[in-house]
Amino acid sequence: MINLGQLKEIKDLRKVWPHEALDFTPWLAEEENLMLLSDAVGLEITVEETESSVGDFNVDIYATETGTDRKIIIENQLEDTNHEHLGKLITYASGKAADIVIWVVKHAREEHRAAMEWLNNYTDENIAFFLLEIKLYQIGNSDIAVKFEVIEKPNDWVKEIKRQSSSSPILQARYDYWVAFNEYAFSNAAFGRVFSRRKASTDHWMSLSVGSSACHIYLSQVRKDNNITVEWYITDDKDLYQKFYAHKADIESDMGMALDWRELPNKKASRIVVIREADFDNKDKWPEQFEWAMDAAMKMKKAFKKYL
Repeated sequence: MINLGQLKEIKDLRKVWPHEALDFTPWLAEEENLMLLSDAVGLEITVEETESSVGDFNVDIYATETGTDRKIIIENQLEDTNHEHLGKLITYASGKAADIVIWVVKHAREEHRAAMEWLNNYTDENIAFFLLEIKLYQIGNSDIAVKFEVIEKPNDWVKEIKRQSSSSPILQARYDYWVAFNEYAFSNAAFGRVFSRRKASTDHWMSLSVGSSACHIYLSQVRKDNNITVEWYITDDKDLYQKFYAHKADIESDMGMALDWRELPNKKASRIVVIREADFDNKDKWPEQFEWAMDAAMKMKKAFKKYL
């Protein structure tokens, strides 16, 4: 006979995080914890700064969407929502020229949920407001599990991506490929522990966070050459590129594959790439392409991170 435990919710968040700024915000800013939030909102988030200055105030977390220029502010509240924090949220969004606003709370009061809904409906379509509740669960004396439950998000968050993809056959093809990749990759627990889910898009590339704003991993569909690439992308730091290059032999040995090292001296970015042929039109071949890309990305993150 199987003994099943009873799932219980821990209502007092401060049993886990006694202080909002000193305990919860640093915890959330850690990569593995931020992945939980990233998965909930469907964004890949890179932390730029905690307690980031906005005039005389500080926003809890200032971040960016990995691979884009979209700015994100995250305001944390280990209590029920209130007018003071809603006001702070607007002030911080203005001060940081934020594109995405995330309010993480213990409990969302109805009037504040309605306010966030109103902001999504009546502000610029390029600005997104999210309201999430933190939930803590435990079975018996097990480790405590955290869940971020989305209470409010833009109405067209998913529809917009689908709308963009329907306007062009090539955009639709790219989108379909990334949707299938996400479904395959994130059904793999090992991959899900290393990377947070990135929403499918019509771009030829998908970015994966490595826990640093200086670098990230790109997966790319290069359809004109019939190949898929996985690359370590260094945004703007030639010294960092040289640091990695000094360990080229060790990195390639750790990964078990040769890499194409592209410093690109006349450009800001540098790229370190591995390439595989891909038949994008044959969906039966997609799983083996996904497996290769997943394996390369996981090995790449592990090999490079020790030199960050």
